[in-house]
Amino acid sequence: MKKRRAFDVIIVGGGLAGLTSAIHLSKQNKQVLLVEKNEYPKHKVCGEYISNEVLPYLNSLGIHPINYGAKKITKVHISTIKSNLIKGELPLGGFGMSRYFLDDLLVNKARLNGVQVLKDSVEAIHFKEDAFTITTKNAKVFQSKVVVGAFGKRSSLDKKMNRKFFQKKSPYLAVKIHVKGVFPEDLVALHNFEGGYCGVSKVENNAINLCYITEYRLFKKHKTITDFQNQVVFKNEYLRKLFKETTPIFKQPLSISQISFQTKTPVEDHIIMCGDTAGMIHPLCGNGMGMAISSARLASIRILQFLNGEIKTRAALEKQYIRDWNKEFKIRLKTGHFVAWLFRNQMLSQIAYSILKRIPSLLPKMIKFTHGKQLQPL
Repeated sequence: MKKRRAFDVIIVGGGLAGLTSAIHLSKQNKQVLLVEKNEYPKHKVCGEYISNEVLPYLNSLGIHPINYGAKKITKVHISTIKSNLIKGELPLGGFGMSRYFLDDLLVNKARLNGVQVLKDSVEAIHFKEDAFTITTKNAKVFQSKVVVGAFGKRSSLDKKMNRKFFQKKSPYLAVKIHVKGVFPEDLVALHNFEGGYCGVSKVENNAINLCYITEYRLFKKHKTITDFQNQVVFKNEYLRKLFKETTPIFKQPLSISQISFQTKTPVEDHIIMCGDTAGMIHPLCGNGMGMAISSARLASIRILQFLNGEIKTRAALEKQYIRDWNKEFKIRLKTGHFVAWLFRNQMLSQIAYSILKRIPSLLPKMIKFTHGKQLQPL
């Protein structure tokens, strides 16, 4: 093995949370290594809508999505399984940008800040004598004072760490495609069908992102994605119209399985977890990307305090981050589970539709429970 090189912080995983944390920490002159197994840029299965709650913070990191073609979104449409439509305004608004484009913006900024970005996979993370040692697939070894876990929804590292959520079945899968066609730039739509829902919004270059999540037990009854869409998804008239009247940009849809919404813990084996690695809100709430960025901010603030001596011990760092994480996200996650359950049930979704039709002011209030306040810039 090669000689060990030391960093202030090693970040395992280069998605939204990992890249955001890398930029934040490097902006404060910390030596950061980010290890990511995939090449940049890369399309990912994702709703690609981000709440404006994170925009002032991103701007302060030198990331300006609107300047690069992100679509400003102010309105939301939600349809039930029976195609009953609810219309509303987003309290803070948001923007649409593909992960392909946004991740590229972030990694370029990280590199400009001096972050070392390594294409490799982390095989092991060891903590001993108040320091971490990581070993990669390519037999490289690095040390750091802090490790940030940002390795996504479900990883081989979760299995190696024997994380509790990994022992349970993950019953969901998701499918995404970009298409060309007619769709309002200022709208995000959430259309429900039996066993799932589809998010729709425009991103840069006038592409429309169609991304749906469904229960695997329902999906596996059908031979192909096309069969499933024709027989299940298209029972929602809005989805049928969207898919039939648009032209695919991708040659084939992207898909992922083993999606879990089980409770996770934000610190394990002294590793500070961020983004989906710490906890995942149901996509129906449309705020997973915002949560990932927000959690990276929380972690980075506390890590800097620890590295600069303001937080005296590792135990105090971990305790404070867990407290911060629960305060910021615990209610959001519970609300997300409830909203998803409500719209998954045909009878209850119709009741909810009737109530929201009579009292439309309730919709923005529901949305607020799954979103946070605008983050303060650095």
